[in-house]
Amino acid sequence: MTPAEHTTPEQLRHDAEEAATGFPALMAAADQLAATISLGAHGRRRSGPGDEFWQYRIAGAGDSLRDIDWRRSARADADFVRQMEWQNLQAVHLWIDRSAAMGYRGQDSLPTKGERARILGLATAILLAKGGESVGLMEDPNPPKHGRGQITKMAMRLAATGGKTEYGVPPGKDMGRGNRALLISDFLGDWDHVLAALSRAADQRVQGCLVQVLDPSEESFPFDGRTIFQSMGESISFETRRARALRDDYLARLAERKDQLDSLARRTGWMYLCHHTDQPAQAALMWIYNAIAGPSR
Repeated sequence: MTPAEHTTPEQLRHDAEEAATGFPALMAAADQLAATISLGAHGRRRSGPGDEFWQYRIAGAGDSLRDIDWRRSARADADFVRQMEWQNLQAVHLWIDRSAAMGYRGQDSLPTKGERARILGLATAILLAKGGESVGLMEDPNPPKHGRGQITKMAMRLAATGGKTEYGVPPGKDMGRGNRALLISDFLGDWDHVLAALSRAADQRVQGCLVQVLDPSEESFPFDGRTIFQSMGESISFETRRARALRDDYLARLAERKDQLDSLARRTGWMYLCHHTDQPAQAALMWIYNAIAGPSR
């Protein structure tokens, strides 16, 4: 996308109008998807060092007298310990690819890659926010923040017009050590850019996961005979009379790219998932949440 300092007033107005149009649907879909995942009574909350009260528990062996809440204990026949909520929560940075390539879908009955990516990303942010995490988009120079207001800002930005580039590139951002990141894309662009982004994150001691979103037709290559292949940004066009002859080479290159992503994730301590737009979004969301919200690896 054009840097903010070079964006024209007309482009800003267009983006704002489009965001206002797409925002309610995106937010509703993400809320609905997030609601299918149960976090339990306290989500990710647990006892530990912190300033916020969590719960009382009955005192047991190993508890010192200074740990007992005498006021609460006076109202019962047992001694109670006041537990505070563990607050060593993570900041999570998200990148959801909005390049032209993510606008592809092989069938009208399926969502585009970009639609699925945005819903998965925003639903993940909603779940993390419910668990007390701070979340934010990698293209936002501000640090991740807590609360529903932050979710609304993220949704507005994701609903706006995407970039005009053919393929997305994860933005470089300084992330704190111990933070986590989620990158969602088709990852079919320049490999060097993906490698550079993951290497930068690894150098900052950031863990996370890569979610590759593909249309099923990109996996099966159902094309035959005379076919014109054109990129979503229309800058690349290729015509052939023997599309079927390209199938084996194409599938081999796609398999190589998936292997590269999986290998890179393993080397950097990240996790990798390939998700197809004809698969249930709930299964992918559960995988992402467990990968991001789970214990440090």
